[in-house]
Amino acid sequence: MDLSRAEWRKSRRSQGTGNDCVEVADLSDAIAVRDSKNPDGGALVISRSSWSGFMNDIKAGKLSP
Repeated sequence: MDLSRAEWRKSRRSQGTGNDCVEVADLSDAIAVRDSKNPDGGALVISRSSWSGFMNDIKAGKLSP
């Protein structure tokens, strides 16, 4: 998948300084996730429904660090 035109963003709640963050990009039919320390190292592409479920679990406190 070509992600060269993806618009990457870091969380507004990111506590990291510099590049210690996870970045996400909204794609037409999915969400891409990458490590900001290694932007050329590849990305994980997740369906929108899986991403939504993941975010809901985080917000509900179902996942622990």
